[in-house]
Amino acid sequence: MNLFELTRALVDIESTTGQESNVGDFLFERLSLLASGHQGQIERIAVAPQRDNILVTFGAPTVTLSTHMDTVPPYFSASEDETHIHGRGACDAKGIIAAMIGSAEALLAGGVRNFGLLFVVGEERDSLGAKASAGLPRGSRFLINGEPTENRLAIGSKGALRYELVARGKLAHSAYPELGVSAIHALLDALQEIRSFSLPVDAVLGQSTLNVGLISGGRAPNVVADEASAEIMFRTVGDPAVLRERVSLAAATHKIVARELLYTSAVLLTSLPGYATSVVAFTTDIPAFNGAWGKPFLVGPGSIHVAHTAQERISKKELMEAVEIYTGMVRHLLASGDAAA
Repeated sequence: MNLFELTRALVDIESTTGQESNVGDFLFERLSLLASGHQGQIERIAVAPQRDNILVTFGAPTVTLSTHMDTVPPYFSASEDETHIHGRGACDAKGIIAAMIGSAEALLAGGVRNFGLLFVVGEERDSLGAKASAGLPRGSRFLINGEPTENRLAIGSKGALRYELVARGKLAHSAYPELGVSAIHALLDALQEIRSFSLPVDAVLGQSTLNVGLISGGRAPNVVADEASAEIMFRTVGDPAVLRERVSLAAATHKIVARELLYTSAVLLTSLPGYATSVVAFTTDIPAFNGAWGKPFLVGPGSIHVAHTAQERISKKELMEAVEIYTGMVRHLLASGDAAA
């Protein structure tokens, strides 16, 4: 398979978070052939039932190329035109997997060793695969993490702080609302207060943001609601202590429950000479690796603005450029070591 064929084949395997087994099997089979032809070692790293990370190494891995196998729903299959490959995961992150494999093939053809490929599960939900890998390091000193950055090295990435908000009320006939307590009203009041927060700003990462992503509740239009819930996510730029305090206070004021579901820290990253840079607002697996696989870099083909949308696609030109970028970075990091990074 060439680069474009591999990207399409990967996109055509449904692998929304929690359902990564088929794409993992596909990659294990393909990378087993690559390993057997180049004295490599391949293994599955068990994360959860039917969910394995895939690791292949060629020598002692000083540099590891890594990205995720899972995608967001809904799944839709691949299509192709003259300039792009379309489909769920095309840029986030199956095209990146294909580019990393293409880079590995180029490096091996040039006699380069001491690097690895690590493809993980669960990034789109809780970074479970990266957390599992963090407990099983292999001595790698540099981690090149792939996400859609339009092939620019990201020098910063925002964090994430996600809450579930739950309100309880008392059922009543809607003609007599004074006999009940509306959980929806309490939830809306709490959300309004949270949306009014003054959010932190960082000189590099910019403004923190808030998204109310899910909301549900109630029984019927003519019933005072006895239950309601929402999930919200802050994109953080620093210490979340102030946001946590404010959410807790808003929840207490409006007599609802705020449960923290996820926290991933913001990170400041390093560039390399000769590479264009950017700052990204999304969150990655990098904090979950916790430095266990080496000093992190963040770069990949594709635009985050079409990831998670019905228009998800990746430029063929950027895919080819990404193979060269990953190959050049691995060579540079192997040759230069810590002093160059």
